[in-house]
Amino acid sequence: MIPANYSTISFPSLGIEVNPGRALALGPLTIHYYGLIIAIGLMLAVVYACRRCSQFGIKQDDLLDGVLWVTPFAILCARAYYCIFSWADYAENPISVLYIWNGGLAIYGGVLGAVAGILLLCRIKKIKIGALLDMVALGFLIGQSIGRWGNFVNREAFGAATDSFFRMGLYNTVTGAWEYYHPTFLYESVWNAMGFVLLHVLSKRRQYDGQIALGYVAWYGLGRCLIEGLRMDSLYWGPVRVSQLLAGISCAAAVSVLIWQRFRPHDKADLFVNQVAAQTAENAAQTQENETKE
Repeated sequence: MIPANYSTISFPSLGIEVNPGRALALGPLTIHYYGLIIAIGLMLAVVYACRRCSQFGIKQDDLLDGVLWVTPFAILCARAYYCIFSWADYAENPISVLYIWNGGLAIYGGVLGAVAGILLLCRIKKIKIGALLDMVALGFLIGQSIGRWGNFVNREAFGAATDSFFRMGLYNTVTGAWEYYHPTFLYESVWNAMGFVLLHVLSKRRQYDGQIALGYVAWYGLGRCLIEGLRMDSLYWGPVRVSQLLAGISCAAAVSVLIWQRFRPHDKADLFVNQVAAQTAENAAQTQENETKE
């Protein structure tokens, strides 16, 4: 939920002080920056995926079809996940569950929703799940890195009080005093950007389908597990931070599988992109042979 009593934001060690609005008014239309930033992140992720999809054996038309119906499902699941674990904030006014512009999208819910949609897409389009997840994982990192700045304009998802060099100051309009916190949204944004660069490079040397997706789960899981411990707005299940627990388990599981796969033999001919290329070449040769016979 948006803390309405915060206005100006500062990074005193960097000499930065800003007071970004939360929405843009265009006549009767109000565009919330939170949603706009998430939309920009999604758009850039899709543009990147469109440029690289052929390198994973994915048709661009299949990719765009998936985006059109997986995205709404992912957003719905992200909202549902958040509201379920923070129901106390909505119990008195359940209709506020629909006020998505106020913030409250849980990335794990979004990822789970997207993966469920992707599984169905792969079944319908006959795409190898590991190949599509490799490509989507890179898009996730782009979207997450940019999307976290929606938390910045909403003055949310920050961490515990601190006086560290990277502290973020929030001016409390009620008390008339500055309060300084860990800018956990910034930590996660930078962590995801670093992960994207690393996995983008590694994706050009893939040994098997699913390798980049596993790398994403390990990288994001590690960063989220560490950063979540600093946050003040974590979703809890009893005394346990839900996202921190999921991040730790998913990271450990992904690292275990990566290590196991490291010692297994892999044939690059088994990559989906190479299977598609071989099938295309075979079809072309068969067509040419039929034309020759005629």
